[in-house]
Amino acid sequence: MTNSRCRLYLITPPAFEPGAFVRVLEDALAGGDVACVQLRLKDAADEAVLAAGRLLMPAVQAAGAAFLINDRPDLARALGADGVHVGQEDMPYDEARRIVGKEAIVGVTCHDSRHLAMEAAEAGADYVAFGAMFPTSTKAAKTRATPDLIRWWSELFETPCVAIGGITAENAPALVEAGADFLAVSAGVWDHAEGPRAAVRRFNAVCGA
Repeated sequence: MTNSRCRLYLITPPAFEPGAFVRVLEDALAGGDVACVQLRLKDAADEAVLAAGRLLMPAVQAAGAAFLINDRPDLARALGADGVHVGQEDMPYDEARRIVGKEAIVGVTCHDSRHLAMEAAEAGADYVAFGAMFPTSTKAAKTRATPDLIRWWSELFETPCVAIGGITAENAPALVEAGADFLAVSAGVWDHAEGPRAAVRRFNAVCGA
């Protein structure tokens, strides 16, 4: 997941019916460049996550994007997903890496902490995620990060950074200008007034500006 321009990092809605959502996802992916899709079903049973992954992963990979699982390296490995995203309360980076293997992507939530981000990068994380950048209804944000944190990181470190939390096509330009490598977006795409495909197109225009 290295890149020279900011790219879109899609996160699935908090709840959905996989059979119907896969068509919505395919339509969104047709809107333009998407680096990866993270399957995020926080309260679902393991088998539900696996079933959703089996449906969504082929569509994501066919579009040239990586397919990541939130929180659960064991399920990522069972699915053969491209990687996993772990939070500070989920599992240490080293343990997640051991489970998914050295070739998989492992990203780490770092909230608004420079210290946590430096630790994750030094340990070998493929990316660090900062947020919440803006107020969000998708999840209860424990911290608020700023574009200045993104700017500081991008100027000093090579490990890519992901901006997350309440990001829309309207407020994204400040994050792109600050040097974010990826914009992690959920509601800003799925709830877009013109639909997910148009939202992806808008984000790509912002990333390329």
